[in-house]
Amino acid sequence: MCGGIGSRFWPYSRESRPKQFLDFLGTGRSLLQMSFDRISALVPSENVLVVTNAQYKPLISEQLPELPDDNILLEPARRNTAPCIAWAAYHIAARDPEASIIVCPSDHLITRDEVFRDAILKGFEFVETHDALLTLGITPTRPETGYGYIQVGEKVEGDICRVKTFTEKPKLELAKVFLETGEFFWNSGIFLWSAKTIIRELITNAPDVANVFEKGRHLFGTPAERQFIEENFPGCVGISIDFAVMEKAKNVYVECVSFGWNDLGTWSALYDNSPKNRDANVTQNCRVLAYDSTDNIFAVKDDKLVVVAGLSGYIVADRGDVLLICPKTEEQKIKQMVNDVKMTFGDKYI
Repeated sequence: MCGGIGSRFWPYSRESRPKQFLDFLGTGRSLLQMSFDRISALVPSENVLVVTNAQYKPLISEQLPELPDDNILLEPARRNTAPCIAWAAYHIAARDPEASIIVCPSDHLITRDEVFRDAILKGFEFVETHDALLTLGITPTRPETGYGYIQVGEKVEGDICRVKTFTEKPKLELAKVFLETGEFFWNSGIFLWSAKTIIRELITNAPDVANVFEKGRHLFGTPAERQFIEENFPGCVGISIDFAVMEKAKNVYVECVSFGWNDLGTWSALYDNSPKNRDANVTQNCRVLAYDSTDNIFAVKDDKLVVVAGLSGYIVADRGDVLLICPKTEEQKIKQMVNDVKMTFGDKYI
């Protein structure tokens, strides 16, 4: 899944080139490319699909030249993860009705690739032998308020348990309780299932989504699929797969894992996962001279030099025609700032 705009990383992440296409960690590979590398170690590259907004087709082809055009599913409108996953499932089922599927966001950080591969192989084995929707739950390391949580129920086999409850991003005090109980895991947004199982569960639990694709089921895998999607996909309700299916279905399981996962959803998350200099500053591939300044993150494009004095605990992000200077403690307001910019100046700075 590669269609988000990464507004919480604005202005470094812009609608024209959102965060999944950026090299945040200075590795020479974008988050999308790192995700592709990770999945290609598990699945033949010809079986990897990227679902993205139509405007990102040139970026996908630029960063993943080995990916055939037929493996890039271009959404004509943004409708959240349930329609995205539904289209991919119907497309895959037309190719192979018995296929097993892994769904991964394209903008997550995973630092222990071998542990990830082992977990995915166990997950595939489970969904190929059980009628199951499987999600990966990450062992929490702190009372994080920016993630959803999964409460585990009875153990089924190994690290796989039934899901008892899903909870959206909690307040800090509740997150502390979750951490103390040992029963709650972070919701990674990574899923495994068979094509036929997810399609059946979409029909049962999200008929308003499934009906859009059911009426064109005979067209998937044919040249007529593209036109059908252009005409019908925008009519899908915008809803996440969690709300549409996972919180309603009866056959939902979680594999409890720990492989150095972070969804890099905030500047603080990027700060925590980036190397720091002796003053605890993070410089994202940019030139910085900092005097009496600590605990900052600088993300500046091109050859601009940043010189600061007496600055502590700030985000300094510059890309093209926008400069953002914001305390890290106020970063939850960035999405509202983006909305305000759009209301005041239109789309020019988005």
